[in-house]
Amino acid sequence: MSGELRGPNSARVWHTFKPFECAMPDHDGREPPHGRMSVLQGVAFIVGIVVGIGIFKSPQLVAQSVTSEAAFISLWVVGGLITLVGALVYAELGSSYPSGGGEYHFLSRAFGRPVGLLFAWARVTVLQTGIIAAVAFVFGDYAQQLVPLGPHGTAIHAALALSILTLVNLLGSPLGKGFQLALTSLTLTAVVAVLVAGLCLAPPRIATAPSDPATAAIGFALVFVLLTYGGWSEIAYLSGDLKDVRRNMVRVLVIATVVITMIYVLMNLAYLNVLGLDGTRKSGAVGADALRKVAGPHGGIALALVISCAALSALNGTIFTGARLYRAVGNDLPLLKRLRLDASRDGNPTVAFAAQGAVAMALIVFGAMTRDGFQAMVAYTAPVFWLFLLLVGISYFILHRREPDQEQPFRAPFYPFTPALFCLTCVYLLYASLVYTGRGALLGVAVLLIGVPVVWLAMPRKTTKRP
Repeated sequence: MSGELRGPNSARVWHTFKPFECAMPDHDGREPPHGRMSVLQGVAFIVGIVVGIGIFKSPQLVAQSVTSEAAFISLWVVGGLITLVGALVYAELGSSYPSGGGEYHFLSRAFGRPVGLLFAWARVTVLQTGIIAAVAFVFGDYAQQLVPLGPHGTAIHAALALSILTLVNLLGSPLGKGFQLALTSLTLTAVVAVLVAGLCLAPPRIATAPSDPATAAIGFALVFVLLTYGGWSEIAYLSGDLKDVRRNMVRVLVIATVVITMIYVLMNLAYLNVLGLDGTRKSGAVGADALRKVAGPHGGIALALVISCAALSALNGTIFTGARLYRAVGNDLPLLKRLRLDASRDGNPTVAFAAQGAVAMALIVFGAMTRDGFQAMVAYTAPVFWLFLLLVGISYFILHRREPDQEQPFRAPFYPFTPALFCLTCVYLLYASLVYTGRGALLGVAVLLIGVPVVWLAMPRKTTKRP
């Protein structure tokens, strides 16, 4: 993520991807400096965030929910269009109400501080820890290809990685600035390897009619497609730095979305070309299996190693940023502050790291008891994620109505169709994530509901006014 998250007490949470300092005004009303990010840099920023390790895991789960290769590829195109619509809405909110707080700021401004703090609770208990566990399971899937540890090997690898990296951060080892560059480089290396192997080097595959999946649910498949497109909401942090935001924001969004969609469509065509739809459904590590089929065992091992390293880098960065969000909530809510979530050693939030690691480890144990740990973590986070995206979409209309004179450096085209389509999409995906994703979704919703009395009891009464 980009920028910094500021709570009511200006507690800062630094995110992993920050190639440019965000030029956004502080709460004291100071104007940001002139934007200095070009269109090319903006496109690189969004593509670098969105294209990650999910493309090496999600296709298997998407393939299990469709009946044909055409439907499989079409879903990735639809995902790109939904991403563009959502990014346009976020871009207007981010340029009209620039703040390092992103969704926290939009929700607090539209609905009041309690909703903003409930979002912060969801971030630290469901969204961030769920993402940590999901990335750990991706690492586990590919590490299991390298060092098999039995039927529960994926969960064992995931737990070991989480434990070691949490300990590293507890000891205060700094997160090097080169981690994100290394992650991006490793991920792009794996993407290029799969594209070349799957589209250029793979021998012709004998076409066979795919068998019908056990369950065919487009909504369920879209949950995983849009997870893979995740990161587009970072556009909210981009507007303050972009040159000529009125003209260039649409250019950045359209170009970045087209580039990302092309990458994902080509990647999935490569998987289909090598493995077919049935083979993609049955693969536990689709990238490694595709390269192994083209380049032999050594090719699959090499790609599994690259993706494992990329997943470790992503996991380390997510652990690092997540603990600082715990600390920010501890600073904002006196009750949580008494739990010493803001305690630190030499600026390192040690108690927050330990608390975050414990929650994520519990989620890994839960995931280990399911058929697919990664799928369980997506189920855990998806309903809460789409609920708050829906609230952001509603806040768009509230702020338009309440503050009609607010300066808008950028406006989403085709108002009100674009934000209405975004809200309807969020409603459908919230429904799909509740109906199709099983026990994990119910657990995530239960944890969110626990946050309602926690926020109500812990929040200072003076902070209930809109910021």
